[in-house]
Amino acid sequence: MKSTKSKGRVSYGKNVVLSIVTLAVKEINGVASLAGKGVRTETVGNKINVDVFVNLNIGSSVSDVAFKVQENIKRSVESMTEYKVGTVNFNVLGVVGHDPDTEYSVS
Repeated sequence: MKSTKSKGRVSYGKNVVLSIVTLAVKEINGVASLAGKGVRTETVGNKINVDVFVNLNIGSSVSDVAFKVQENIKRSVESMTEYKVGTVNFNVLGVVGHDPDTEYSVS
C-alpha cells in the first residue's frame, strides 16, 4: 500500500522576513539602533537583497560590525525560511555616544 503525501506550499509575509532581519541586526554588539529607513528588503525569485540602516555605538569598528551583521542576517534568514540571501548593504547613518541622548550624524 502506497501512501501519498501531498506537499503544501509555505509562503512568508514581508513582515516576517523584516522581523527576522531586524532581530538579526539588533543582536550584534556595536549596533545602537536602526536608523532612517531601518531595513529594506527586495525579493528576486528565491533570493532576498537587504539594505540595513543603523546607528553605531561610538568606538565600534564599522567593518567588524558590518561583517557580523551581514553574516547574522544570512544565517538567520536562510535557517528560518526557504530564501537565500543575495546582497546585504550595511549603511551607517550615525554614531551614538555614551550618553544615549547624544547622536552624531554623518553628513
